[in-house]
Amino acid sequence: MSEKKTTHFGFQEVPVEEKAGRVADVFHSVAGKYDLMNDLMSGGVHRLWKRFTIELSGVRRGHKVLDIAGGTGDLSYKFSKLVGPEGLVVLADINESMLRVGRDRLTDRGVAGNLVVSQADAQYLPFPDNTFDCITIAFGLRNVTDKDLALRSMLRVLKPGGRLLVLEFSKPQSELLSKAYDAYSFKLLPFMGKLVTNDADSYAYLAESIRMHPDQATLKNMMLDAGFANCEYHNMTGGIVALHRGTKP
Repeated sequence: MSEKKTTHFGFQEVPVEEKAGRVADVFHSVAGKYDLMNDLMSGGVHRLWKRFTIELSGVRRGHKVLDIAGGTGDLSYKFSKLVGPEGLVVLADINESMLRVGRDRLTDRGVAGNLVVSQADAQYLPFPDNTFDCITIAFGLRNVTDKDLALRSMLRVLKPGGRLLVLEFSKPQSELLSKAYDAYSFKLLPFMGKLVTNDADSYAYLAESIRMHPDQATLKNMMLDAGFANCEYHNMTGGIVALHRGTKP
């Protein structure tokens, strides 16, 4: 009799087939206050991290962009301005609640015509080969069950020469910063989650999922193994966040 495959959900080991549902429950719970919590958790610095991602994307007029785990649409909004009416932005997220919040928010901001919304699993992207000039995934890869499968899926739908940008929490570069970050993540973050969203457990999971995510060098090697070329990463805020970039050969 074969052993049941497990994966991590934060610090817990759960059956592989259960992880997506558990992650979905987390984001259904926090979707309505997601942006407010992002501002509170990062002191607004997440906006600078995202701006740097856009600068490194090389996206310009007429491009097709896929924003995976795009949630409430921060990056999609900026990309829709860059690609213009000739381009296309696909805001994709596996979570229906996050997608609904993102779609409504972008509609309220007047985005229309060059943006479509797609409920999609990063591991099995429902798009033809060689479709996009750029793919971004911001703070979403750590929630994917099979990251290698997702990276190969992203490579498939990128055009040759297209870029993938992965913005994700990573490993702080100094021991002192690492200790301070741990205290913040495991004590203050769940407390803020309880206060703002009445959900401490979801934010405890998010803190744990960050610790279980591959560090900078490991993720770079995963991208190379998936078939990406010219892979590099940029540490921000002392390595608390890293932006990885790779190109489809």
